[in-house]
Amino acid sequence: APLGADRFYNLVKNGFYDDVRFFRVLDGFMAQFGMSGDPAVGGVWRAAQLKDDPQKQSNKRGYVTFAHAGPNTRTTQIFINFQDNAGLDAQGFPPFGQVVTGMDIVDKLYSGYGRNNVPNQGRITTEGNAYLQKEYPKLDFVKKATIEP
Repeated sequence: APLGADRFYNLVKNGFYDDVRFFRVLDGFMAQFGMSGDPAVGGVWRAAQLKDDPQKQSNKRGYVTFAHAGPNTRTTQIFINFQDNAGLDAQGFPPFGQVVTGMDIVDKLYSGYGRNNVPNQGRITTEGNAYLQKEYPKLDFVKKATIEP
């Protein structure tokens, strides 16, 4: 998924994922992150929708994929698959990367809020990390994202 990989590269290079929370971690499914903790930064990217990439890989364990809300709506949110989720392939979720080391760390991300108590994405958009730190203090986060040479 070259468009997704390019977007991710640029977001990481520009520090977008620094201090970003894993706000939706669902055991046996995936860990989702990619909403800026700074509402001003998130607002800049909200309208920067990315065209879809063709589906060339399956959503296997450890594969990294952009979330979307329909065709051509990818922006900054991504998820890491905890298991093989081939059912996502027909829904237009092409992976753009893979966790090659550290999947044991991904497996330990805090998932205690469960499926029925995920943060409100509207509030993340408007309040950022202030909301998440107050209402969901146990969320794990990316301290600093970097590109390895």
